Amino acid sequence: MAASADRPGGLRSWLDRVAPARRTEPRFEPGWRVIAAKEVGDHVTSVRFLVLLVVIGIAAAVPLYFASARIRELASQITSNQSVFLALFTLGPEDFGFLRADTFVGLFAPLLGIAFGFDSVNVERSEGTLPRLVSQPIHRDDVINGKFAAGLAVITLVLVAMVLLVSGFGIIRLGFVPDLSEVLRLGAWVLLTVLYVSFWLAFATLLSVALRRAASSALIGFGVWVLTVLLGSLFLLQLLANVVAPIPAQAFTEEDVNAQIRAAQTQSFIKRLSPHTLYTEASRVLLIPIDPVSSGSFTPATIEEAIQAQDPRRYLASRLSIEQSLLLVWPQVVGLVALTTVMFAAAYVVFMRQEIRA
Repeated sequence: MAASADRPGGLRSWLDRVAPARRTEPRFEPGWRVIAAKEVGDHVTSVRFLVLLVVIGIAAAVPLYFASARIRELASQITSNQSVFLALFTLGPEDFGFLRADTFVGLFAPLLGIAFGFDSVNVERSEGTLPRLVSQPIHRDDVINGKFAAGLAVITLVLVAMVLLVSGFGIIRLGFVPDLSEVLRLGAWVLLTVLYVSFWLAFATLLSVALRRAASSALIGFGVWVLTVLLGSLFLLQLLANVVAPIPAQAFTEEDVNAQIRAAQTQSFIKRLSPHTLYTEASRVLLIPIDPVSSGSFTPATIEEAIQAQDPRRYLASRLSIEQSLLLVWPQVVGLVALTTVMFAAAYVVFMRQEIRA
């Protein structure tokens, strides 16, 4: 066997001829990875990234202060520290409910997606570098794929840094570390938030592709954010739902009851067309592990209202396993994935059909 391997036509001779050729073959990375690496470096070293990181850190410190203060007030009334760490993200001042970490992130995290996506393509066009970029030995779709991947990576970095900042401060102030279930819930919440912000990143990328001026895409992006997130969460969605499907005030017959149920289902569907509603529902289920059966609700649509009616001490009592919470938020996650996919697909198609001239 050794003799056959050493002879000129043997296996070792063939390996000696092939191995050097394989080692000298150049390896080309996918084009989107090259662009993503370059964009990530530009984002991380930019003033925009530093300003957003400081703003997110300061914004997270305010809800964190009130949450930790309330936990210390309720410390004498709880018998177990189970899920107390999650209360850092769900408790806030009684008079200002929006000063909670989860609510604050739901309101202002879309700004990250808009900030890193509104000028991702049109700035290349305005500076005259887009024709040079697509003339390189890469596919055209690598440009938009790489820019979207870079923005998503930087957003993930910012959100993870914010959660670690809140968690570290909570460990120091409260004096105990989270258990495994709480870590898993926080990890699932971070992934949910990244998915939520990716929708706004895809929307901003679409504006950057469709509009030639970065100022126009930024103005439209921030305007849509104000209408759908700020004003929509307050009264616009409820007003639209009441106009489209008003719920009858009284029900005397079975047909009236069925009409009320259909109207309520239609209103719930209209509200869930907003990614902010989907994110809020899923976020509350992950961070507030309360059993919907014990609260009198079986659907995630009314879990938020049921939780708000509870005493704050019940936030600290874990009743729902992480597996059950993930099953409850699965429809909301699928909705966010579908909305993000549709938005990015629209940006992809528009970019691929555009004519790029030098």
